[in-house]
Amino acid sequence: MTTTPDDPTTALPGRPPVVDLATWQTARDELLVREKAHTRESDALAAARRRLPMVELDGTVEVVGPDGPVPFLDLFQGRDELVVYKHMWYDDAPHQGQCEGCTTTAWHLEDAVYLNARGVSLAVLTTGRWDEVASYVEFMGYTQPWYSVRDVDAPVGGDMGHLTCFLRDGDRVFLTYSTTGRGNEPVNGSLALLDMTPYGRGEAWEDNPEGRPKGNNPCWYWRSDADGHATWGPTSRPVPQWTRPGATPVETLGRQGPHR
Repeated sequence: MTTTPDDPTTALPGRPPVVDLATWQTARDELLVREKAHTRESDALAAARRRLPMVELDGTVEVVGPDGPVPFLDLFQGRDELVVYKHMWYDDAPHQGQCEGCTTTAWHLEDAVYLNARGVSLAVLTTGRWDEVASYVEFMGYTQPWYSVRDVDAPVGGDMGHLTCFLRDGDRVFLTYSTTGRGNEPVNGSLALLDMTPYGRGEAWEDNPEGRPKGNNPCWYWRSDADGHATWGPTSRPVPQWTRPGATPVETLGRQGPHR
């Protein structure tokens, strides 16, 4: 049966208009032109990144991992390139009090097999004390390598919440690229998929048609209660944590409270 948006029996309030397949395909083809232009511009930006200059740094600076202090150079694992995610950290906070955005990002970085196949290693760095970091990594079941860069200067340490790329040439190490904020989004494939859906990400800043579900502040839906409902409070935690053993709703966040 062919339907049109003018048919009051098929119009659905707060949802896209109902049309026939041919009308939908015309609208889809028009949008595809813009999408292809966006793809080409993204390719041009990637080419510009590859042409950035680089900064040499001391590859012998030590970071702390499961085997104790090791030189930063070891994080390359013999490969020529290294991508690190700098995970924000809150000292003395319980597991559910750690950053919900960084927890979600690290969750999407769990498997580096395709990076490794292209000669790129992956590591997660954070400023937490190693004993706290090790406990958190064990709780989350992370398999990617984590290291503490507490008291280590930038660009190995410094501000957290960044994706940063490094290049190795023998024993020489270079900083090549860094980004933060929404620049981290390529890691989180879930956001790209949500951008394809009619309701989007559910964030307040989105440009949504009238009548669509209202969004909340960024990261709102990255914390939930035990039933998966987005919420803030003493029994909420970053969403990936609910799949981990021991993630019980009776734990409290303690004096620091949730971090937005």
